[in-house]
Amino acid sequence: MEDLETIIMELLVNAGSARSQALTALQMARKGDFAAAQQAMEESREFVKHAHKIQTQLIGLDEGTGKLPVNLITVHSQDHLMNAMVIQDLAEDMIELYRRLPLTN
Repeated sequence: MEDLETIIMELLVNAGSARSQALTALQMARKGDFAAAQQAMEESREFVKHAHKIQTQLIGLDEGTGKLPVNLITVHSQDHLMNAMVIQDLAEDMIELYRRLPLTN
């Protein structure tokens, strides 16, 4: 097994990248560039998929028995993943709303 801290940092980086890409998608949609928005959302989903795979690996290692230590960076990484997923959900709906609005630039 890799160093636990390295695994958790990888989770954190992927979750943060997912969040950033979802927010980029919103910016693209606001400008009317829906192809770029879709591409950014696809990238965001890939980052979440990778982060979720890491999270599942950590859960499997812990087996619900508290085998893995829970520290601030672990909690922080989980918080980032949750926020990224919520932002993705909201971004999908907001992008759809931008599609329906006339471009006002």
